[in-house]
Amino acid sequence: MEARDVPISVPALATEPQFAQRLREKLEGEQLLDGRYRLQKVQGGRVALPVLEEKLSQLWLPREMPCDLVQIQQPVPSRAARRQTPAQKLRNELRRLLGENWSEELERDVPHAWQRHGDLVLLSEDSFRAALWENLGPALWETVASALGAQRLARQGRVLPDGMRSPSVTLLLGQDGWVEHMDNGIRYMFDVTKCMFSAGNITEKLRVASLPCSGEVLVDLYAGIGYFTLPYLVHAEAAFVHACEWNGHAVEALRRNLALNGVQDRCRVYHGDSRQLELQDIADRVNLGLIPSSEEGWPVACRVLKKSTGGVLHIHHNVESHPVPAPPQTPVLLAEHRSPEAADSDGEAQDPMEDGGKETLGARIRPKWQRWAEATAAQIQKLLVELHGQLWCTRILHIEPVKSYAPHVHHLVLDLECRPVPST
Repeated sequence: MEARDVPISVPALATEPQFAQRLREKLEGEQLLDGRYRLQKVQGGRVALPVLEEKLSQLWLPREMPCDLVQIQQPVPSRAARRQTPAQKLRNELRRLLGENWSEELERDVPHAWQRHGDLVLLSEDSFRAALWENLGPALWETVASALGAQRLARQGRVLPDGMRSPSVTLLLGQDGWVEHMDNGIRYMFDVTKCMFSAGNITEKLRVASLPCSGEVLVDLYAGIGYFTLPYLVHAEAAFVHACEWNGHAVEALRRNLALNGVQDRCRVYHGDSRQLELQDIADRVNLGLIPSSEEGWPVACRVLKKSTGGVLHIHHNVESHPVPAPPQTPVLLAEHRSPEAADSDGEAQDPMEDGGKETLGARIRPKWQRWAEATAAQIQKLLVELHGQLWCTRILHIEPVKSYAPHVHHLVLDLECRPVPST
């Protein structure tokens, strides 16, 4: 990168030096860090981490560390940017392969980005589509793999409309599509031609890993390859997990991953539709990790909760919230929902909770998120009363924004405590 190509300023997140490494890992995990520029010190001794301008709509400020959005003036290119990038190396190798047949059309057809899974590179579906590429045969894919330092190549297609979000992936070079990821000390194996890996859920997987689940029984209604099942078992120390998944390819990967991490004896896998799950009265905690909505699983989640003590539901949902001009947000009181019959003669609700029912201050959340959480809590409370024929109370413990799913649409997780009201 030449000096004249360096922009006047780039957006960055500034934080205190002691938080810089944690913030960098978080931004890298969300693929928001702009690796073209160095981390730089800014006013006040803080460290500024460049972020990708085109992904600013996905950026949200982490609550666990103080930081704010700034502009780095005259950013300094990183060492990696000064060296030849893999994309540049790929184009140069292909030019040599094609010689005089090289053209601007072919250059536009060469990918600038891809996914790397160990020794396998997954190319985007819109790359290498020109007719001339087909004439090169295996030499094309061998050249691409060599330039990118890969042993295997695959090309992504559109997600299949089969209700399972199955990938349409073609293996271009290599014998199989099985790859392995290490994520927070947990090993995940899956076949890229049959399963998708959701890297964007890293923050929620880390949060799940820190939950106090020792001695608890968990039901994971949408287990996939073990995105949340494994953190619950490996780090949160859940006593046992009942994991349900209807995609046979994901079930195969899930079984492998349980054994790979040495927790297969603490998990039972159910291959089928979670709506048909026959378990009941067994769970201290239920994970409903399905987007855009897990609502079809709510009745099952209510049924599997322990009748005598209840538990916690982790409800995933995509919530749409368009920005509107408003005063600075303030902490919102999290709501509690209980049966109307749970009120005493003065109309004041009696609290079955051990903590005396004190309302908990929530995070700085958007009003639309709060309204969704309150509506969900009310719906779950109604389902529990209808199912068990007794009074239940639901309480919002936490609302976690996982990531921006689309413009003005956020993937949220609601931690909802559900408890039966003791009869008097």
